[in-house]
Amino acid sequence: MSDYQPEKVMAVLAKHRVECIYIGGAAAVLQGSPLPTEDVDIVPVNERDNWARLSAALKELDAKVRAVELDEPLPFDHDADSLAASRIWNLTTKFGDLDITQMPTGTQGYDDLKRDAVDMEVRGVHIQVASLADIVRSKEAAGRDKDRLALPVLRELVAMQLREKSGRPPPGPRRRT
Repeated sequence: MSDYQPEKVMAVLAKHRVECIYIGGAAAVLQGSPLPTEDVDIVPVNERDNWARLSAALKELDAKVRAVELDEPLPFDHDADSLAASRIWNLTTKFGDLDITQMPTGTQGYDDLKRDAVDMEVRGVHIQVASLADIVRSKEAAGRDKDRLALPVLRELVAMQLREKSGRPPPGPRRRT
């Protein structure tokens, strides 16, 4: 559809007051991961009003169903009930791909991720991002090749966060005295 512009996807979701937690590669990038990603992944609150707001946002984003076996994405009509009826939506929008899941692998969904979510601001838009530890947990459980390749970098970022919280310096070469 067009170039990947995650901040614009986030802005439209925020404009429609969609309550969600960002997870996956985009959430990791926002927390320091150098690994590229090509989509935005969200876990929405499972409430009818929120699904209705998400439906309105998807209409503004001109969302279409994305599938590997299709040459072109498919238009689809949706509302709160039809969106909530599926556990996973793989979509493409005018600002890039958007994946919606109610229960990311290795998690118990929104409430589970909310406990350790990180509040962030991206270009003036307030969002909640899954913690790096939760992103690692989900990628470990998914076990896909691309996730296994990302895990060493993400685990190191988690370790760096833990060192920062504890006030310990990062490991380095030892000096002999």
